[in-house]
Amino acid sequence: MRDDETPGLFHFSEESDIARFEPRPSDFTDEPVVWAIHEAFEHQYLFPRGCPRVMYTSLPDSDPAAVDRYLADGSAHTVVAIEAAWLGRMQRTRLYRYTMPRGMFAPQDQYEGAEIARTWVSTEAVDPVRVDAIDDLLGALARKGVEIRILPSLWSLRDRILASGLPFSFIRMRNAQPRP
Repeated sequence: MRDDETPGLFHFSEESDIARFEPRPSDFTDEPVVWAIHEAFEHQYLFPRGCPRVMYTSLPDSDPAAVDRYLADGSAHTVVAIEAAWLGRMQRTRLYRYTMPRGMFAPQDQYEGAEIARTWVSTEAVDPVRVDAIDDLLGALARKGVEIRILPSLWSLRDRILASGLPFSFIRMRNAQPRP
């Protein structure tokens, strides 16, 4: 594989001028690190920093009834739901995608049987190799084949997806509206 074909590692921020990423303490690692996301999972981070979201997808061995119920017609590989209260911020936010030098990072969450790790870490300071602005977050998600749902509250969907057996990710739920 040529270097220009190597999948990217990215860091997303609302800050446009980060020249160097310094390792920071983390609840998930024993030492301070710089985090990066594998490009296959970048759709999980195309959101304002604090935006709560429920994401789910299907795998080849997922229960067909759950796939039919929660992924509708099956045209999207992933569904993400956000709260209506976040829609305006989602539409106004400009994100910056920093491309990171892959050689400085090690996989953080390489699970048995997984083809690739979602998150990568570096214990050293990292200078990004490129930065790109993303102005249309909803459009970027749609171009990645993600279905976007806008809900008054995420809690009911979260509870149903948790029980569905589908692969999921619940991100920044501490910022969600209180349970009804």
